[in-house]
Amino acid sequence: MIKTAKLFSYDNLQLEEVQLATFGRKLTGQADVLPGYRLSELIIRDPHIMKMSGKIIHIMVRYTGQRRNLIKGTLFKVTWAELLATDRYEAEDYKRVSAVLLSGALAWIYVSK
Repeated sequence: MIKTAKLFSYDNLQLEEVQLATFGRKLTGQADVLPGYRLSELIIRDPHIMKMSGKIIHIMVRYTGQRRNLIKGTLFKVTWAELLATDRYEAEDYKRVSAVLLSGALAWIYVSK
């Protein structure tokens, strides 16, 4: 039995080319919302990540604790191996934490360190 995890993406992991490069497959997911966070920008310096995403500036989230701050994204079901691949993909400026989405789902998200 393959152990799975829930992963919420608000930026590049929603892109098919990033999914194929990171997981070797296209993910399917459902729309959801992350409360209590706000968006900010991060300049990427890792050439491998820039090549995969096609972007120099990535979006990251910062915790505000204010439920009126809402971030739209996609909730994916991934394997634990894919979650570890996501850890490798995300730049050193991110860390993985768990959060409760508006749907009530508990998911992993990547936030500013």
